[in-house]
Amino acid sequence: MATDDGSRPGHDSLGFAHPDDESYVDLAEDLRESVRGDVRFDEYAQVLYATDGSIYQARPAGVVEPRDATDVQAAVRTAADHGVPVLPRGAGTSLAGQGVGKGCVVLDCSVHMDSVLDVDPEARTARVQPGVVQDDLDATLEPHGLQFAPDPASSARATVGGGIGNNSTGAHSVRYGITDAYVRSVDVVLADGIEATLGDVTLDSPEWDALLDRDDRVADLHRTVRELVEGHETEIESRYPELKRCVSGYNLHKVVREEDGKRVMNLAKLVVGSEGTLGVVTAADLDLVTRPESTALAVFAYDDLVDALAAVPEALSHDVSAVELVDDQVVAMARDAPEYSEYAEPFPVDAAAFLLVEFDSELHDDFVAAIDTVTDTLQREGAATEHLEAFDPDDQADLWKLRKAAIPLLMSMDGDPKPYPFIEDATVPPDRLASYVEEFEEILDRHGTSAAYFAHAGVGTLHIRPILNLKTDDGVETMHAIADDVTDLVLAYDGAFSGEHGDGLARTEFTPKMYGPDLWNAFKRVKTAFDPSWLLHPGNVVYRDSPADCGPPNGRGVGADMRENLRYGGDYSAVEPRTALDFDDDGGFAHLVELCNGCGTCRQTGSDTMCPTYRASREEIQSTRGRANLLRAAIGGELDEDELHSERFQSEVLDLCVGCKGCASDCPTGVDLAKLKSELKHQHHEREGASLRERLFRDIDRWASLGSTFAPLSNWSTRVPGVRAVGERLLGVAADRELPTFERESLVDWFDARGPRVPADADRRVVLYPDTYTNYTEPAVGRAAVRVLEAAGVHVAVPGNLGASGRPAYSLGFLDTARERARATVAALEPPVADSWDVVFVEPSDAAMLADEYADLLPDSSARAAVSAASYGVCEYLDRHRLVADLPTDAPDDRLVYHGHCNQKALGTDHHAVGVLRRAGYAVEPLDSGCCGMAGSFGYEAEHLELSRAIGRILFEQVDAADGRPVAPGASCRTQLADRSGADRPQHPIEAVADALDGE
Repeated sequence: MATDDGSRPGHDSLGFAHPDDESYVDLAEDLRESVRGDVRFDEYAQVLYATDGSIYQARPAGVVEPRDATDVQAAVRTAADHGVPVLPRGAGTSLAGQGVGKGCVVLDCSVHMDSVLDVDPEARTARVQPGVVQDDLDATLEPHGLQFAPDPASSARATVGGGIGNNSTGAHSVRYGITDAYVRSVDVVLADGIEATLGDVTLDSPEWDALLDRDDRVADLHRTVRELVEGHETEIESRYPELKRCVSGYNLHKVVREEDGKRVMNLAKLVVGSEGTLGVVTAADLDLVTRPESTALAVFAYDDLVDALAAVPEALSHDVSAVELVDDQVVAMARDAPEYSEYAEPFPVDAAAFLLVEFDSELHDDFVAAIDTVTDTLQREGAATEHLEAFDPDDQADLWKLRKAAIPLLMSMDGDPKPYPFIEDATVPPDRLASYVEEFEEILDRHGTSAAYFAHAGVGTLHIRPILNLKTDDGVETMHAIADDVTDLVLAYDGAFSGEHGDGLARTEFTPKMYGPDLWNAFKRVKTAFDPSWLLHPGNVVYRDSPADCGPPNGRGVGADMRENLRYGGDYSAVEPRTALDFDDDGGFAHLVELCNGCGTCRQTGSDTMCPTYRASREEIQSTRGRANLLRAAIGGELDEDELHSERFQSEVLDLCVGCKGCASDCPTGVDLAKLKSELKHQHHEREGASLRERLFRDIDRWASLGSTFAPLSNWSTRVPGVRAVGERLLGVAADRELPTFERESLVDWFDARGPRVPADADRRVVLYPDTYTNYTEPAVGRAAVRVLEAAGVHVAVPGNLGASGRPAYSLGFLDTARERARATVAALEPPVADSWDVVFVEPSDAAMLADEYADLLPDSSARAAVSAASYGVCEYLDRHRLVADLPTDAPDDRLVYHGHCNQKALGTDHHAVGVLRRAGYAVEPLDSGCCGMAGSFGYEAEHLELSRAIGRILFEQVDAADGRPVAPGASCRTQLADRSGADRPQHPIEAVADALDGE
């Protein structure tokens, strides 16, 4: 029985079962029996995989994490038996909606199928699984002097399989082209579970005849595609634009090529860019290119965007490897973003647009001469006003980092209107870019909006993002009208609707307009040949014009409308809760959550801090994006309103966030999950109460004081057999974790007995804050800080009336307690600060508390603002005031490996310790490391011990691979590092500086 719209009962108009349909229970059970990988059909899995990096949202039926090609084959067959569509997915960073599919079984190939299977340096080829991250592939290839040429901005987390699906490329397509040029062959699982290897076959050769004689699915595919290509030669010649980039529709124009006087067919070229609609790639053989030994970069500034675009053909007249555009809006937003502000500094403030022009050593022997020649063309004879030159790899990396951050930076724009991707990678011939953009702006003017401009000017692909509010019906309709007008304009300029990000849900609607009815029908025949039931990611690249058109008569895959399945839309609303913290600067609690645009930066594992739990587990739910998606679903009504307070949400979503604050700086849109977590834990405590262990850790300063008072008895008591086991059973404190030991003489006691050694009338006076660790468990670190500060001529006081900063209370969500302690701390510090004293911290987390979290706890306090402004980490203080250069240091002949604290990295202050150590005479290697995994109380909690140590092992590997002795400013970090096999407890950097004072 069918409903009025032709769909089956319990299914939507596309024929997909709703995610809560009971039939999915049987499907999930059958999948669990047939595959070895994890199968997840719960509501959390559906929410986590309902979005990607685009504006779209569509709940899947569930998720399978296949372990190998056999799992893929079993999953596809099982889904086909149930009539449920399948969607292969990589990192979920697609910008046109290819990573989502309503009612689909998502195959997440990024979890297990992520290996480089083989590298042949002589042949310059590699064989990979689809889930390998591109940067990881390139790291494997680097010792061979090779690389995979396509380089999307998301290469630090995007998978090669996703790049094959979208036919991706990046900044260097001027030099190398796009993915389809580098895929030799693919192993695929077809819609009915049949495995096939698709690669080169010479037409009308014995090999071709043998293939057709097999008379199987693969033979039928080759026969059908050849018929379509040869039968549409004229249309293919006239309809496909002559561009370096065209990834709209199927690659019929690249399936057959002339080579050595022969015609060669390669169906892998058709699979590339097919967005998972023709088959599931399980392995790919890739061609590689040599890696240039060196590069140089020049940035040319323009007063007018159109002038910059008009200069692109002139830049291309030289041997360049990239020509990229960034407009002033991107640079301005970078200046305001903590992670990117330093990279924006070199860019002239008053310029309207910038062209980044790169040169490589395979094309140029003399970079200075090459840049000078281009400068003659673009600046001395052209409209460029000035230029920057970067020859050092680190300087170039900084400039590229800003360019690569353009997309997520723009999505951090305040308020609901945002520069959304839906027609952002239309491509036209580069020599027509300037006039194209002028007409594009006329379209924007007619629709009452503006846009941001950036990306690949050298190949005519500009990421132009109109600024719209897609939370309103008017905004959605304006989006559709702009897309309709722009696609007309692109056709008039002989361009392609997509030059990089593919069709997906955003542009499939318009594909018939670009290719005309003959090729459109050919596309549908290709789809039907590969996927007779249209079960592979239906609705993308092609759609059916009617239920009777190509395929089964159940309505699946009929129609395409870019306005459907939006993440927001006119019906979206979110609860804005009353909060204990101040969220005004974030635009409100809900806005901070919604800043997550799905770009997936939190999934990158090779650099920066975010996100430590994802790095250890590789599970989407433990990424910043995963947490934000679940939180948005909760406040947006997709989950039950009480879900926030459920045991699962608290334990799996919130409690597994270690509060490192890496997302506050590393997330380009600034999704501060640590702040959101503290607020939500506070609300949960208010509603449900708190556990004994939480209250114990909240008041750790009190218990540490008692431990110090009764030391060494307090230390002996924890070593009594059975005590730790009881502690784990009653309190949940891990028995296998070494507990802190206490010193009988606290730092305050020591200083009271010793007194200051620099007169009170010194030029600089500081209050050294006696935090819990430094005061009671590691006073030696505080004594070293006093010694170094006094050696620098600073008068030091260590008062005993300051109490706890409130850091544990804040991190655990006891915000009322944290606010009380913040008020008390500010009240105690305000008088000396008003008298020109500074406040110095040994423990980074306490320093960050005053610098950052106090503003959310006491937003209207002028005393707080004054105290925060006068507060420093000890190395930051020494570095900012240049107090180390004149110290009488004689550093030991010792190499140090520096691991910075997460909170310092979030605030951009972690580099000061490196500068201080080097000026003290040490050779220092700073690690690009993430969180240590202890995170205050997290590493002591029994249920988190395994994850804490898994995070720690990532750091251990970096430390072991480095050349030197580790130092770390965080007490938690030193505790974790001391757990390394055979390792001593590392020093705080200030201890190393103190040692250098007299060469000890």
